[in-house]
Amino acid sequence: MFESLSSKLQNITAKMRGKARVTEADIKDMMREIRMALLEADVNYGVVKQFVAEMSEKCKGADVMQSLTPGQQIVKIVRESLTELLGGEMGSDKLLSSSSGFNTIILYGLQGAGKTTTAVKLAKLLKADGKKPMVVSVDVHRPAAAGQLKVLADAVGVDCYIDPEEKDAIKIARDGEGRARYMLCNYLIIDTAGRTVVDDELMGELKDISSTVNPTEKLLVVDAMIGQEAVNVAQTFEEAIGMDGFIMTKLDGDARGGAALSIRKLTGKPIKYICTGEKVDAIEQFHPQRMADRILGMGDVVSLIEKAQSNIDEEEAIKSMERMMSSGYNLDDLYSQFAQMKKMGSLKDLVGMLPGAAGKVSDEDLDDKIIDRQMAIITSMTKKERRVPSILNASRRKRIAAGAGVEVSDVNKLITQYEQTAKMMKQFSNGKGGFKMPKGFAKQAAKMGMGGMGGMKGIPSDMQLPEGMEMPSSGGFGGLFGRKNTDSDEGAYTPTGRRDRKKKRKGRR
Repeated sequence: MFESLSSKLQNITAKMRGKARVTEADIKDMMREIRMALLEADVNYGVVKQFVAEMSEKCKGADVMQSLTPGQQIVKIVRESLTELLGGEMGSDKLLSSSSGFNTIILYGLQGAGKTTTAVKLAKLLKADGKKPMVVSVDVHRPAAAGQLKVLADAVGVDCYIDPEEKDAIKIARDGEGRARYMLCNYLIIDTAGRTVVDDELMGELKDISSTVNPTEKLLVVDAMIGQEAVNVAQTFEEAIGMDGFIMTKLDGDARGGAALSIRKLTGKPIKYICTGEKVDAIEQFHPQRMADRILGMGDVVSLIEKAQSNIDEEEAIKSMERMMSSGYNLDDLYSQFAQMKKMGSLKDLVGMLPGAAGKVSDEDLDDKIIDRQMAIITSMTKKERRVPSILNASRRKRIAAGAGVEVSDVNKLITQYEQTAKMMKQFSNGKGGFKMPKGFAKQAAKMGMGGMGGMKGIPSDMQLPEGMEMPSSGGFGGLFGRKNTDSDEGAYTPTGRRDRKKKRKGRR
């Protein structure tokens, strides 16, 4: 969502970063460019005006002018100011908790904002955190709403209460609360009705529901795609019934991000969660500083690790990394890594969390279809071919390409990546003038999600590798991890491996 704004702000800060001396004219030019970038991102004009004025004063301060690295000092000020605009410390608040141990969350919002899906996403997130949530639908105006909630809740194993025959929303809310307490749930999430526009009838109903269940938290679900209108909707709900925060949905769309950057400043309420896709696990807690770092191209390693830990089977990943350091690693393991990688989300989002990677990798190289294509290639192989890639001759590769619906060159690229990885792993693990794997490396690498980032090309090459090593030319993380290539490894598929096997056969004769 912030792609356009992110690109502009990264260019602006890059110009300033290396400056040894900054004049008032430089600051004025930078502020003009930041103002234009924010306005083009559909940020509220009043918010932009105040934001630029405050940041301009900070940049002209003595700390900057007398600093040995004024350019970097200004980048630091931009980062801090953007963090504050997104919510500062307030925006990172977790859900409020009741002293009784039973918490009720009401989700408000216009029709189409994604309340029903968000209710289940939030419930799934709470369940993963060790809580016991229940969702209830009090939407008596849209016949399919209750059924939709039930289907989604059952799919993720969350308790759900609906009463399609009842037409009194207040009674359903009361009965749902009683059911949740009976089931010993500690969170009740109420999915309310929405309208295409805010009206008195809707507000009256929501007020009655709120007074009936006495919610711990009132959250407004806001569609980021409606731009500045989201701010008007938020202000209307705040004036009518009050709220404690927001959940921003559809941040995976092509909205310019103005709503997220304006809504906290104009309402004083924090963004608590963001939804980045339609899948039930596409929700995460909102952290202003992390989001500011992403927008400025500084990455978000903490969120990347959290995403890996929540989506990757750590035990399986550790086994895979250990096999990677031995001769047991094969294409079955690579397929498993691809599958786990897909659970973490799109390649574009993940690369955006890598510091320094933003803008250095083209969108073509971050196409998620690349992973699907490589998985299809591996599944088109026989069990023996996946375990012993060295037998993949020309005729086999042609058959595999036909089975996967790709070109033979695509099969060759995957195998080439595999061979390069075998060479790299040998340099890592042979201990001859190279680099010996640190103790516990496999476990730590598995936790960080290494080994599954497949199919990407053009990853920045400023990674420090041991002397004599270099990144594979045809792929960054894609297929980087292959079999250890040793003289005794009959399965290694490299030119060196073939020569060694020929020598052995000749010696036996």
